[in-house]
Amino acid sequence: MDAIGLFLLIAGYVIGLGAVTVIDIHGFLGRKSAYWTEATTRTHKVTKPLIWLGIVLVSIGGIIYFRNESFSGTPLYLAVSAFVLVCNGVFLSFSVSPYILARERAGTQAQLLPQSWQNKILVSLILSDIGWWGSLIMLVIYITHK
Repeated sequence: MDAIGLFLLIAGYVIGLGAVTVIDIHGFLGRKSAYWTEATTRTHKVTKPLIWLGIVLVSIGGIIYFRNESFSGTPLYLAVSAFVLVCNGVFLSFSVSPYILARERAGTQAQLLPQSWQNKILVSLILSDIGWWGSLIMLVIYITHK
């Protein structure tokens, strides 16, 4: 069971963190570029479901892998990180995504996002990166010191 749990954890990080990295780079470049703003709109249609798949796999893998551990230390940190990532994902999926898709339908997807949206997305990007990279680092430290 440990091998299955660890495999699902790692698969979740590969899929989710890979997609997060792609969309974060696009989003960062899109802050000042109409070309990258439009590319981000299109790219997020692929990365959004991959990020959710990554969160699901990491969560299931974590439940399996840490099933015999107390809910403290690394397992607790990973659970809190997953919760923050889910909340962040809800904001991105149900607030940001519909907004940028509506802009695409209106034919304005290449225009830079208003500063207020850029600020919200930047905070979300930072939370996402801290959550994904921080939890991966914690997992690696846990495994190598076990």
